[in-house]
Amino acid sequence: MLCHCPQGTDTLRLLKARFYYYAVEHHLSQPLNPPRIEETTFMHARQQSIAILLIAHGSRRPQANADLVELAAQVRERSEFAAVEVAYLELTEPTIPDGIAACVQPGIESVRLLPYFLSAGVHVIEDLEQHRQDAETKYPHVTFELCPPLGLHPKIVDVVLDRSEERMP
Repeated sequence: MLCHCPQGTDTLRLLKARFYYYAVEHHLSQPLNPPRIEETTFMHARQQSIAILLIAHGSRRPQANADLVELAAQVRERSEFAAVEVAYLELTEPTIPDGIAACVQPGIESVRLLPYFLSAGVHVIEDLEQHRQDAETKYPHVTFELCPPLGLHPKIVDVVLDRSEERMP
């Protein structure tokens, strides 16, 4: 699918579209200019009011759950989000309501629920959406957004190809 963006398209809107609609190929009538200082400052200030909640299924095996904790540490290191927390759908803690509570700190205006799942199955479409709705009811002063699962993002293909060359120890 192609999306032709006319000249003068707002840079931030285009970048946002690329994030949410990763399967759409964008063609610009002019080169994408780097963000202006005001835009960079705005993005920094905006991220300071956003928390990320990484959500995985959960496992009885602690080593499997530790991967999400390590991912959260790496996301914290490479981003400027006010908080990056983890939660598990089942089998271990913290639970999703616990993770949401950890995200709702003073100054947080928005929490993005980011499923660490490969596809939009029942857990993502129904279970996580229910948790999102429950959170909006409990914390009406905060916006809760459910992000797409990892899915068929083009970078997943690279990961699959890399992993196909590796062996388990």
